[in-house]
Amino acid sequence: MKITTGLLVLMIALTQYPLWFGKGGWLEIMEMHEQIIALHETNQSLQNRNTVLEAEVNNLKKGLDAIEELARSELGMIRRNELFFHVVEYENK
Repeated sequence: MKITTGLLVLMIALTQYPLWFGKGGWLEIMEMHEQIIALHETNQSLQNRNTVLEAEVNNLKKGLDAIEELARSELGMIRRNELFFHVVEYENK
């Protein structure tokens, strides 16, 4: 009787092994679920960045003020008859 019970327990354990540790088992499914969550978070942040960039592109296409502001900040554009003051900070050591 003990041998039969032992064999049955061993057979149940052997049939459960692929379910837990085999290909497509619960552990692999849980790892894939975590990867999916991480990818969704990455996609959301990239989608937010794309929305901001799209708004900036639309603003640049439709408004001259945005183009001027971009030229001033990135290219150092100065208008005619406009004074430019460059302030250099002095670092006292």
